[in-house]
Amino acid sequence: MADICPICGLPTDLCVCGTISMEQQSIKVKLEMRKWGKPATVIEGIDSKAVNINRLATKFKSILACGGTAKNNTIILQGDHRDRVKQLLIEEGFPEANIELH
Repeated sequence: MADICPICGLPTDLCVCGTISMEQQSIKVKLEMRKWGKPATVIEGIDSKAVNINRLATKFKSILACGGTAKNNTIILQGDHRDRVKQLLIEEGFPEANIELH
């Protein structure tokens, strides 16, 4: 017997809960200048209940070859990676219309 999603009631292989939750999020990707003029890319607006932020931050750090952290529903990456982060978020399944660059 197939497992059933407790949220949407569909079988787990047909479950759309993750896709729907990604489409409802408004994500802001911005550049902040940190101590001693170092740039940092800040990603805000990702819901930690729908997406594993720590896994996402680890993936971004690995692909972009930079340091960073994930805390308080925010991902902070060392360096200016705004354009690349937007493309990576789109590849993860977030809609392009919901991602704002600042």
